[in-house]
Amino acid sequence: MAAPNEKLADSLKVLKALQDQGFRVFQPSAMPSLTRTHRERLVKTGFLKQVMQGWYLANNPEDADGDSTHWYANMEVFVAAYANSRFDDDWQLSAELSVLKHSGHTSIAKQLQLQSPKANNQMQELPHGCSLFLYRISESQLVASRAPDASGLLLMPLPDALIRVSPTFFVQHEMAAQIAMRQVDISLLIARLLEGGHSLVAGRLAGALRAVGRTADANQLLTTMKAAMYATTENNPFERPLAQINGRRNESPYVLRIEAMWSTMRETVIKRFENVPRQDIPDANSLLSDIAARYVADAYHSLSIEGYRVSAELIEKVRNGQWSPLTHPEDRQTRDAMAAKGYAETHRQVKALIGRVVKEGLKPAEAFSVDFFQWYVTLFSPSVQAGILKAGDLAGFRNNQVFIRNALHVPPPPEAVRECMPALMDLLENEDHPGVRAVLGHFIFVFIHPYMDGNGRLSRFVMNFMLTTGGYTWTIVTVQSRKAYLDALEQASTYGNIKPFADLLCSLISEQAATPVERITQRPEAGNWTAPPV
Repeated sequence: MAAPNEKLADSLKVLKALQDQGFRVFQPSAMPSLTRTHRERLVKTGFLKQVMQGWYLANNPEDADGDSTHWYANMEVFVAAYANSRFDDDWQLSAELSVLKHSGHTSIAKQLQLQSPKANNQMQELPHGCSLFLYRISESQLVASRAPDASGLLLMPLPDALIRVSPTFFVQHEMAAQIAMRQVDISLLIARLLEGGHSLVAGRLAGALRAVGRTADANQLLTTMKAAMYATTENNPFERPLAQINGRRNESPYVLRIEAMWSTMRETVIKRFENVPRQDIPDANSLLSDIAARYVADAYHSLSIEGYRVSAELIEKVRNGQWSPLTHPEDRQTRDAMAAKGYAETHRQVKALIGRVVKEGLKPAEAFSVDFFQWYVTLFSPSVQAGILKAGDLAGFRNNQVFIRNALHVPPPPEAVRECMPALMDLLENEDHPGVRAVLGHFIFVFIHPYMDGNGRLSRFVMNFMLTTGGYTWTIVTVQSRKAYLDALEQASTYGNIKPFADLLCSLISEQAATPVERITQRPEAGNWTAPPV
């Protein structure tokens, strides 16, 4: 008789075979190989988790029960698979959510609305307070040219979605609407308006086009509608003047989004810095001595996860009775040691650049743009030398999607990172307020999340480089501030509210300008950790 670990290994082998076929969502009733025995065994050991009756996701047994990261990483894929099973391809995402997706909005929507002629106006509860509303529409309301996004959700084309969104969308989702109106193809938009006889909507969209700076296109829309014998009255659906976006009309929506955020948020940051102490930059030696005395030892290591995937090695570990969900202490100690070493070497490199900027009178943002891309390599070189990471991991920006633990904000896809990072460098170089460069440089960097690991540490190096070269104190985000710090980043990323983040950082800058943080609070943990020499 097979031992329990051998039986589990057999069930894992079935799960892996399904994953190798591309399945991320599991419906056992449609998967003969995933028998009741295998399913019950995998659920009991935590490798499968039920989402709703008859539907499952692969799961990491080591994840905490309250951790939402795995669900957020897979929710849209799950919903798409469920919709395809139930409605074939006769369904679409709502107009509002389609516009949000087209505009580069990546944050998780707690409720998704799907539309289908086969739906029954049913609400389906999902994990972690999420839900799915299945809205019934007529066959004629199903858009013919809808297409799947990366998760498999069927989006309406942008012109169709803009015609169908309510007027309140332009107020409630101002930034998304602005980006969408900058991007939409005017010929396709006019064609859809004429096909549907949407004279009232045409007036609203003409006003929106004019508001985002597309005056010639607004005039073309109105002239064409008039020529087709439609009475169209232009009106601007935006309630207030829009933030200026300097990018090209056909720029990546992700680039347009970070440019819009910078433009919208900078005045809030400037106002908050009015009472933050700033002094003339001292001589380089004094500044570097002060930085060394405030050496940041509480390196914050951002955690991200894509979703659990069974490996052949794991199957063999289970088969041989060697599998354990506990992390080996010796591995953790090695990783911590290499992280500390990399942090110290990067700190030294940042400090050296600050010295050069001050001594040579360089423009901080321009010097940063040239030097920055070595910071990541320096941060992780010790881990490569220790064999923890492969040399290829130092190559550059991430090539996979990442999800931030328990956050609704989802960083842009990997292909967008290569467009967003040069845009961030341009924003920094064009910004004349060092406080804005520090706060928004930190925030936008984390928003983009350009690397698979190390983004938190690197973003704070960016912040402190901009602070110290602008007359402010090198500032430590303390362990005690960690929750408020992460909450404030989530507010800025998901809801566009930069004020809590600016308030927190400005408070820390002011406090630490008067009283440096005691060394014990610079430790990453309360253990017997010693910072490497800097």
